[in-house]
Amino acid sequence: MNNLKKTLVKLTLAALFCFSVNSLFAHPDGHYHNGDVLNTWTLPNGQTISGNFSQGNGDQLMLEQLGGKLIMISVNSLSAQDQLLARFKIKKFERLNEEIIPTPATISKTVWIKNPQYLLITFCMGLIAWLVFASVNLLIKKNNTYTNKSWRLALSAITAVCLMVACKKSSDATTAVPIVTPTPTPTTPIDRTRLTFLDSAFEPYRPAITTASGSTYYNVGSIGIPAHNMMVGITSWQQQVPVPQNYTGTNSWSIPLQPVYAAIPTSTRTNYLKGAIAIAVNGVPIFNALNNRGEDAFLFGELDNWGGHCGKADDYHYHTAPLHLSTTSVLRPIAFALDGFAVYGTKEPDGTTMNALDTCHGHIYNAGTYHYHGTSNYPYLIGAMKGVVTTDPATPAPENQILPQGFPSPLRPPLTPLAGASITAFTHPTATSYSLQYKVGANFGYVNYNWNAANLYFFTFISTANVTTTAQYQH
Repeated sequence: MNNLKKTLVKLTLAALFCFSVNSLFAHPDGHYHNGDVLNTWTLPNGQTISGNFSQGNGDQLMLEQLGGKLIMISVNSLSAQDQLLARFKIKKFERLNEEIIPTPATISKTVWIKNPQYLLITFCMGLIAWLVFASVNLLIKKNNTYTNKSWRLALSAITAVCLMVACKKSSDATTAVPIVTPTPTPTTPIDRTRLTFLDSAFEPYRPAITTASGSTYYNVGSIGIPAHNMMVGITSWQQQVPVPQNYTGTNSWSIPLQPVYAAIPTSTRTNYLKGAIAIAVNGVPIFNALNNRGEDAFLFGELDNWGGHCGKADDYHYHTAPLHLSTTSVLRPIAFALDGFAVYGTKEPDGTTMNALDTCHGHIYNAGTYHYHGTSNYPYLIGAMKGVVTTDPATPAPENQILPQGFPSPLRPPLTPLAGASITAFTHPTATSYSLQYKVGANFGYVNYNWNAANLYFFTFISTANVTTTAQYQH
């Protein structure tokens, strides 16, 4: 009989434990459902796995798929490019966990005040634990196998587990990605940017770009197409191709002539995922280092050998610092942020080694005016906007955008990613034609297109199965 009672107690505790574990780790329905976009991870043999990063540790990566399904894969089992992305995300995940440790006061505010219903949950679970204790205690009341002390310890353990469940569910409902805010900048008068300084920076790239100055802005006009080659090196391709844009007149790029320090610089990690944040001196816009999904576009294989690619409007733009422009610009700026501050390469304006950078990815050098620097590592260009900018009220963060800026004109409907495709060649046969070569597995495909004086575009698509289709679009 005593063994039966002992077994009953053990089963009761085991049931409570299983219930608690299930509550701690179950995630019904998940974050992603049919229609949502999931990242694609490539294995060395060309096979792909769909799922968005959930968490990781060391060499293990956990992905969340549709309906909340979680799968664990080894980072070493991924392609070389995806290993870079995975390790980047794991490092970021581990850093966030190290930096943000909720205090009891924080938990009290975020859990109990925002979610008072969990007080009731905790109370009910504690009551259940007490009832279990009382019921089982009645069964073995005549037997002294379990002392009151032992039962108190068991009840304390059960109550602790119940509290863990309630707190875990509460934190699940309120978890947010921590935001690191750059150090506030004192309001300091800044000299108006000299036109001779701006003219000197853009001079090497004329006549491909044009400039004009007004009372408020220095305006830069271009077609958004660089003199260097494009597209080669992309391993995650959206099937968009470069098309000249009309960044002229009222749609040109505007650099404020009178920069003003922002009271608190705005982080590019949580802002400006839409539109440009700077204009390169060759007339090519520069977007946030993160794509519209918040992923590092470079690590995700979306950029070519020059740090650029094409958006949904077939508009070419950079996502990293165009450091290659230093070959032509030498010690002059390689870009200007849309807050009015210059962006230099990896050296200071006098040719000396770049000094330490602040959280905005820049500094004041030799008591001069603040400027940013381009680097080969994230955030590549701008960590936060040091200057005051105006944002479009119709696009809330993180997909807000800076105004004014030039806007591309779509030529055709946006396409979808082509799995396994990498761009191997891009040529410019004539002044009004391009040819793109891509590869999937061992097979090649082509996109050939040209246009006439009326901006009518003629496309010829040759698939990897050697199927040819054509299309025409009016720009």
